[in-house]
Amino acid sequence: MTVSQESKSPSELIDGRIKELGDWRGDMLGRLRALIHQADPDVVETWKWRGVPVWEHDGMICTGETYKSVVKLTFAKGAALPDPARLFNSSLDGNTRRAIDFQKGEEVNEDAFKALVRAAVALNKSKGRK
Repeated sequence: MTVSQESKSPSELIDGRIKELGDWRGDMLGRLRALIHQADPDVVETWKWRGVPVWEHDGMICTGETYKSVVKLTFAKGAALPDPARLFNSSLDGNTRRAIDFQKGEEVNEDAFKALVRAAVALNKSKGRK
C-alpha cells in the first residue's frame, strides 16, 4: 500500500476501486454497494486483506471481490441466512460462507438482495448481544 492509500478512508479506497475498474464490474460493484447502504444505513465500510471492500455491522456482512467475469459478494455467515429467492449461486459447499456471483448484464433482484443484507445484520446483532 502506498502512502497515499494509507491516508485514504476505506470508503475512498472503494470509490477508487470502482473508478479504476472502469467497466461493467465497477458499475455492478457500485450498484451493489448502494443497495447495501439502502438496506443498512449504519453499515461500516472497511478495506481488508489485499484490497477487498468489506461491509460490516456488528461483524462482517459481506466482501466484494471483482474478477474478470464476475463480481462476487461473499456473505460471511451466508449458510445461516434465509435465501428464499435463491440468490446464492457460489461457494455453496462450505458450512459458513455463501456467495453471489454477478455476471455482466445480469439483473439484480434488489428487494431480495437487500433482505439478505438485513438478515445478515440481524444475525450479527443476535450473536453475543444482550
